[in-house]
Amino acid sequence: MKSKSETRQNVESLLNLIETQYDSKVKCIRLDNGPEFSMPRIFASKGIIHQTSCNETTQQNAIVEIWVD
Repeated sequence: MKSKSETRQNVESLLNLIETQYDSKVKCIRLDNGPEFSMPRIFASKGIIHQTSCNETTQQNAIVEIWVD
């Protein structure tokens, strides 16, 4: 990515790739608290639980986790 503004498009592309290529659904996604990850409509429309990392825990910064069925 060249800028954070591309985040939404890349997350949507990743979710679609997982659904089509792996025939699986993303159940839960855990992201850091970056404002670029604020996509409640996208997550709700796909039934994805959105979790955020704990505040002020540098160990969890820049970590993205995805649980797939």
